[in-house]
Amino acid sequence: SSHVLRTIENGAWIFDAEGIRKLPLVRSASGAKYSDGVSVVWTKGEEALLGKVGGELRSCRNDRRAAIWEHAKLNGADFRAIGNEPGWNLEIHEMSRVILVADYGSSRVELALPEPVVDTGARSTRWDAGELTLELIGDPCHDSMSGEAFETTVVVTWQGKTLRGCGRALH
Repeated sequence: SSHVLRTIENGAWIFDAEGIRKLPLVRSASGAKYSDGVSVVWTKGEEALLGKVGGELRSCRNDRRAAIWEHAKLNGADFRAIGNEPGWNLEIHEMSRVILVADYGSSRVELALPEPVVDTGARSTRWDAGELTLELIGDPCHDSMSGEAFETTVVVTWQGKTLRGCGRALH
C-alpha cells in the first residue's frame, strides 16, 4: 500500500487509505518519530516504520519519483510536467501561474498566465505569457529517460529554446 508523509515543524501529516491524520513529533532515540497515540510513523533517512501504537510496524521506503509529484501537489500545483536534455520541470498553479525550472535546476522563471487559447479539435491548451509559451496537448507521452507513461504532451518555448516533455494533472 502507499502512504504520503509530509513533515512539518513539530509534526507530520499522513495521507493514506485510512484518511488524513496529523501526528505530533514525539521524543525518540534516533530518527524522527510522529504519533497521535493511535498511529505511529518513525523515519530514519529514506526508510520508515509505520503502524498502530503497540502493534506490528510495517517497513516502508521512500519512493523518490512519486514523492516529487506528491510534493508538488501538496504545494498547490494543479499540473506538473518534466522533460530531458537538458532536464526541466514545470508546475501550473491555479491555472494562472507557471513555474519553470530548467537547465537541470540552474534557471527558474515564475510568470502569471494569461487566459488560455483552447483548441478542442487539436485537444490542446496554449498560453502565451510573453517570454514563455506553454502548450498542453492531449496526446499520450513517454518520458525519454524513465519510459514512464503520461497523459499529456507538453511543449514549452522559452529563451529561444523549445522544451518537449510530458505531464499530468495532479488533482
